[in-house]
Amino acid sequence: MQNKNLLKMAALAAVLSTGFASCSSDDDADTNTVTGTQAALDQACTDWKTARANWEQSEAFLFGAADVYSFDPHTDTWPVAANDLAQVLRDESAMGSLDNFIKTANSGILGYHGLEYVLFREGQPRQINQITELEYKYICAVAKDLYNATATLEAVWDSKESNAERHQIALDYVATHNSVNEEGDVEGALGGFQNFGKTFKNPGTGDWETALDATREIISGCQEIIGEVGDSKIGLPYTGQDKTYIESPYAYNSITDFYDNIVSCRNALYGQVNATAPTQQSLIYFCQHAGNAKLAQQANNVVTKLEAALTKIRAMKYPFAIYYTDPSCKTAIDGLEELDNALSELDGTLTEYNDDEVVQAQCQVINENYADNVVVATYRILADNAQKLYQSIVNIKK
Repeated sequence: MQNKNLLKMAALAAVLSTGFASCSSDDDADTNTVTGTQAALDQACTDWKTARANWEQSEAFLFGAADVYSFDPHTDTWPVAANDLAQVLRDESAMGSLDNFIKTANSGILGYHGLEYVLFREGQPRQINQITELEYKYICAVAKDLYNATATLEAVWDSKESNAERHQIALDYVATHNSVNEEGDVEGALGGFQNFGKTFKNPGTGDWETALDATREIISGCQEIIGEVGDSKIGLPYTGQDKTYIESPYAYNSITDFYDNIVSCRNALYGQVNATAPTQQSLIYFCQHAGNAKLAQQANNVVTKLEAALTKIRAMKYPFAIYYTDPSCKTAIDGLEELDNALSELDGTLTEYNDDEVVQAQCQVINENYADNVVVATYRILADNAQKLYQSIVNIKK
């Protein structure tokens, strides 16, 4: 998610209310550096990378809640608006009410990359004696908000609404946060609570008229992130169209981000988190065993192209932030285009089954498994590790 100009900080500071309880015991934060250990900061950086991987492995399903509730721009806008963030991190008045500030600020200074900007330099954790009190206070608030966002994602996809604590977090989140457009600008309040797991499993009650429509959304979600990785995340810097459009540049995490994005596709298509082969209730397994030679061949081709794309991304020259014009980038782009084309062919064949009741019934099985064992399972891991990251950031200061 790319940002543009931020809302003016002075105007925001003038309308912020008070009352945020910082994880620092000192409410009169200043620009002195924190008292803490390098080991604690290093641990926070490790936990950032873990939580970051979990998020990137969710990007094949940014439809539904992630779109409606603006989770993607709110937590993952990049590049960081570094000049604006640096200004905020020196401005005690703008940080006097962080709770409201973070709920309403332009997303270019929030989320994973706002944390990354403070925690990392040139792929390494910063030195503890470089972290100021204001930076500490800020990243505590951002990390807490990040946890609340990820807990909400789990809750709004959990058709059973099985976690009461996270369900309440979700109710509070959607009632207090703002809608954000693709440029990162605030557009208004979020709508009320919706359960996307229920609507995905029950065609005709939400965005999907039939079970096959919902199953095809799985493919569409994969193609969205495949196109973004190839055309934008890698393609814009590689071609010189936008040399600043580099994801996770401070942590040197770009290639890992790209790889995990395609892992999210593998999980979605194979029907399980950390799947290495299609499971019996997955879309790809169904296509391989539906008794249609053309569909089986196309499904097998998707598997081949997906694994090849992962291999090509893994082989990119590290770090991407420095070597974004290396020929290995073009190899990865080509591999992603081949994967996208393979999915388009598979999707085209599936459209022939719109009136087939047997296929619709099997799609219902695929969708229920996908919602529970891919989407909710991913978001639960994500929320657990975002909570751990928040605590690690709190622990930076003694």
